Amino acid sequence: MNYSDANIWFIIAALGIGTYLIRFSFLGIIGGRDLPDWVLRHLRYTPVAVMPGLVAPLVIWPAATDGETDPARLIAATVALAVGYFSKSFLAAFFCGGAALYLSLYVINTWL
Repeated sequence: MNYSDANIWFIIAALGIGTYLIRFSFLGIIGGRDLPDWVLRHLRYTPVAVMPGLVAPLVIWPAATDGETDPARLIAATVALAVGYFSKSFLAAFFCGGAALYLSLYVINTWL
């Protein structure tokens, strides 16, 4: 596809204005008001809903293996999930998942 410079700048400006309006709708319009309790209760679950959507493709279709499922990443994800569930600590889950990833990559690449 060949876009002219004017088209590219128009797309950049339109995306910038759209992003500004989306953020302004939350911060500018309702930023100074108290939200109802039911809205605050639902907003608590936003990170829990977003994180699996960000992490799952990296575990199931990792770019490092050209999109093929890798047992090392599945092991690391399982360890991180289990540690996070039982310890209720993000940092513990993060570091244990990272350690499990590197340990399982080492074991798979050297012993198998």
